[in-house]
Amino acid sequence: MFTIALTDKNHPIFKAHFPNNPILPGFILLDLSARILNIEIISIKKVKFLSMIEPNSILDFYIQEKDNIIKIIVKNYEQKVAEISYEKR
Repeated sequence: MFTIALTDKNHPIFKAHFPNNPILPGFILLDLSARILNIEIISIKKVKFLSMIEPNSILDFYIQEKDNIIKIIVKNYEQKVAEISYEKR
């Protein structure tokens, strides 16, 4: 598991989709998890965004690996907010 604390709503990343409703864009969550794990993604097998991720959130990433598939469960204060499965090189 690893944990990331997000910045406040003034960071440019929160202005990518909805200027009046700052949320973390899904593509940033995908990229962030791959970069932190330092993996090269061959394909994205499954992505579920279950809840919006707001500024100042504290995200916990739970990782399961089997063969070349990595499954990541993302929680925000114990609430599951996303599930991602990658095929890695």
